[in-house]
Amino acid sequence: MSNARVAEAWKHYPLHTKLQGKPFTLRPMTVDDGEALRAFALELPPHDLLFMRRDITKPEGIGRWLDAVRRGAMYTILCEDAHGIAGYSSLHLTELDWSQHVADLRVASAHRARGLGLGRLLTREAFNMALALGIEKVEARMTPDQQGARALFQELGFQPEALLKDEVKDRDGEYHDLLIMACNVEVFMAQRRAFGVTG
Repeated sequence: MSNARVAEAWKHYPLHTKLQGKPFTLRPMTVDDGEALRAFALELPPHDLLFMRRDITKPEGIGRWLDAVRRGAMYTILCEDAHGIAGYSSLHLTELDWSQHVADLRVASAHRARGLGLGRLLTREAFNMALALGIEKVEARMTPDQQGARALFQELGFQPEALLKDEVKDRDGEYHDLLIMACNVEVFMAQRRAFGVTG
């Protein structure tokens, strides 16, 4: 991947926008955002935390996230409002040689920011970054009962690829299936261009 292309993509930020009249600012996450991200996570419903790679309600989980950002193994875009972090989208790169073209996408939003189109905006921004990183395929993981997330990703062109039985175990010891959906980056961007959507 080209560091120059990544640097060029980051020049797009900070991005100031309004969703249904409410102002938001999008920007790259830095290693100084740990406490703010943990505060955001502590306000999320427990079920929203199930599909995350690490428990970011705990300092050690935040520490691993920050280390991944520092190493360039993860790229995270934060969305802020007047109350703090309102959401994020994050691309996790693989260290497997045969899957360098694939990234794992995670998107989350605070309860106060839902229903405004923030998930779509954050996903769009993640795909812009995927393009800059030379990623060809983006995967998203969720439990099948996360109907809102599943509907959003399907609307954006993601297709179900696998269902892993009992893959996730929650804090109460209950098992959940894990749905993997995926979308080709070039197809996603081409569809947006076809509908006259830029950025």
